[in-house]
Amino acid sequence: MTKYIRYAAAFCVLLLAALLVNAARVQVVQAGSYDHNPANRRPTIARYHQPRGNILVGDEPVTGSRDSGEQLRYERAYSYGPLYAPVIGFSSQKYGTTLLEHSEDAVLAGTDPMLSPLPLWNGATRSRNPGGNVVTTLNRDAQEAAFEGLGTRKGAVAAIEPVTGRILALVSTPSYDPSELSGNGEAVTSAWARLNDDPEKPMLNRAVWQTYPPGSTFKVVTAAAALDARVVRNLDRRTHSPDPYTLPGTRTRLTNESDGCADASVRMAFEWSCNTVFAKLGVDTGAEHMLATAQAFGFNDRRLRIPFPAAPSTFDSGADRAQLALSSIGQYNTRATPLQMAMVAAAVANGGQLRPPYLVQRTTRASGEIVAEYGPRAARQVMRPSTAVRMRELMTDVVREGTGRNAAIRGATVGGKTGTAQHGVGNAGVPYAWFVSWAQANDDLEPKVAVAVVVEDASADRGDISGGGDAAPIAKAVMEAVLGL
Repeated sequence: MTKYIRYAAAFCVLLLAALLVNAARVQVVQAGSYDHNPANRRPTIARYHQPRGNILVGDEPVTGSRDSGEQLRYERAYSYGPLYAPVIGFSSQKYGTTLLEHSEDAVLAGTDPMLSPLPLWNGATRSRNPGGNVVTTLNRDAQEAAFEGLGTRKGAVAAIEPVTGRILALVSTPSYDPSELSGNGEAVTSAWARLNDDPEKPMLNRAVWQTYPPGSTFKVVTAAAALDARVVRNLDRRTHSPDPYTLPGTRTRLTNESDGCADASVRMAFEWSCNTVFAKLGVDTGAEHMLATAQAFGFNDRRLRIPFPAAPSTFDSGADRAQLALSSIGQYNTRATPLQMAMVAAAVANGGQLRPPYLVQRTTRASGEIVAEYGPRAARQVMRPSTAVRMRELMTDVVREGTGRNAAIRGATVGGKTGTAQHGVGNAGVPYAWFVSWAQANDDLEPKVAVAVVVEDASADRGDISGGGDAAPIAKAVMEAVLGL
């Protein structure tokens, strides 16, 4: 009898061991697959069981959480929805997260180990910290000025602090209210369908994700390349630039919107945006120098994160001489985001050095203790300092006496460049109006802001330099807001 008891005991021990092994397999080896199984709602319930951390502009939260009283308890709330949607994105119980809500999700949701003073304990107990906060680099006044300046027009604005790379404003219109997507009911489904079917694409972040032909604003890059390559040594010397200019190897003739461009000096051609001079200048500078300068400014860079990814701006590396001529005036395959063109203006303002742009100043625990702090990243030298001095001179002349006079600010030095980008079949579309600029108050030691504005539905006559009429006043308002003038 004792023998059978021993057998039974051994069998029970074996069953217990098998049970423990299986429990370990489920809880350790397969825990990840169960956590991410769509049928398992526990992680989702836990995620929304506590308020989400906030995103701040200055010291003020522009997000919040509201208690729905349902199983997925807390829904996201937004204080100034359309104003900050191109920066914050949305956090939806049904459709996930975008932009800052996505890139900083671990901090905001409380899952980032850095939020806990005892991360090992949290890992063992699988407990969740209160959501942390994300403090942005945005300047509230600049953001509001850009949003109000665009108004009902379709377009975008990006503003950067040249010396640091801090993003001061990021606006895209038309916009939307991300609160409409917060919950998981029928209203959210209806809002999602409506926003995605809207031909105006209100959820598209035009400042960072939309590329446009930059038109004459790209002449900043072309002039910098020509000066660095010593193709241009004297800004006031007459060039050998016919008007019209026949593109190399073709019978296509390029003309100008302005008069007096034949053999114009680089200074005059920059002030009055002569296409023929800069198309020929790009060809004379050569594809190698043009490509190197464009890439130094950030074109063709697919790695830019601010912290969410930006669409790469492009400059064609395989263009023939005729295509290079068009590329050098911001047409053909040349494409740029407003953020990229703000980086171009910032590099000129900062003595030829470009600081990568960034949007998050610091992250904190719910109590306010700093978890991580971010600052300027390593700068790269885009052009010679002497070239930057001459480019600043050219851009200042545009605002003082050229096509950018609508951006002049009393009490400040302002540099700018207008642009009118043709597009559509046979260039039949209403031109995009561009303006890129930087500003320095008279009592400041360095430029404080660089801005790029694009207006898609510019109302100017096709014969006008519409960047000066449509986009420059918006840039002026943003610069005044930053400078406090």
